[in-house]
This record gives sequence, C-alpha cells and structure tokens, in this order.
Amino acid sequence: MSYPDQVYFDSSGEVSATFRAAGTPPDLGTPGDGMHYLATTESTRGEFGLYRVMMKPRAGGPSTHFHRTISESFYILDGTVRLFNGEKWIEGEAGDFLHVPQGGLHAFRNDSDAPAEMLLLFTPGAPREEYFEQIGRIAADERAAFLDKHDSYFVD
Repeated sequence: MSYPDQVYFDSSGEVSATFRAAGTPPDLGTPGDGMHYLATTESTRGEFGLYRVMMKPRAGGPSTHFHRTISESFYILDGTVRLFNGEKWIEGEAGDFLHVPQGGLHAFRNDSDAPAEMLLLFTPGAPREEYFEQIGRIAADERAAFLDKHDSYFVD
C-alpha cells in the first residue's frame, strides 16, 4: 500500500476546511427523521460521501441490495439499527461498525421502538443526494433506470 497520487501542488497550503455545527437542520427530512449531508462527493472532490442518518422509531429501511462501484460503511451513533451483512441480521448499537465492499449484499432498518442514528460512508464518492431525495418519488416505469444510474441493485 502506498499513498494516493498527489492532488494539491501549492507549497503553502490553503484555507479550505468546512465546518457544520451539530445543531444544523437536516438537508433532507426533519429533525429526528432526516439526513444530514456532512460531506458530499462534490465537497470532497469525489473522495467520499458522509451522511448522518436520523431514523424515527420503526422507520424500517431499504431491502437487501448491493453496489457495483461504491463501498458503504455504517457506524451506529445511537439506538439500535438492524444491519444485514449478506448472511444474517445483526443488532447494531452505538459504537458498532459495518463495512460493505463493492458487490457486498447489505441492508439496514430501524425496527425498534426508539429513534436511531448512524453515519453512512460511501467510497469513492458518488452523487447520492439525488438518490436520497428522489427514491420515494420515482414512478414504477422509471425505477429500473433510476436504480441503475445510482448503482443500487436490489435482490429482494
């Protein structure tokens, strides 16, 4: 293993950090049941996408699927999130982590009577915001093309 190719060439560094306060409202949904776009593919120059997912009690979640171009990692911040690792469901609790490489079957759900919160990390970055914002609105006849565009292949 070695370091990636250099992408910054100036000798003095630059002021380019971004800060998001904990109390910032979610970018999608509502407080307690929404998604925070912490670091998008655009803001990370395609390196990764990081999202804070807040789920209300019994929110459910997506069924089993895989991605061909991106890995997905889950870090549970609070509550209990059921994570499917391709073989079995695991009760993930605060501090638990699941990494799913490209092609790995996975799913997640909040089936508990309490809210849950987790971080989702996609690498390399992909423009997931459109997926999150539109998946519930896609017409049946457009769904297959939309899922293919967003590297989401459901097996259930």
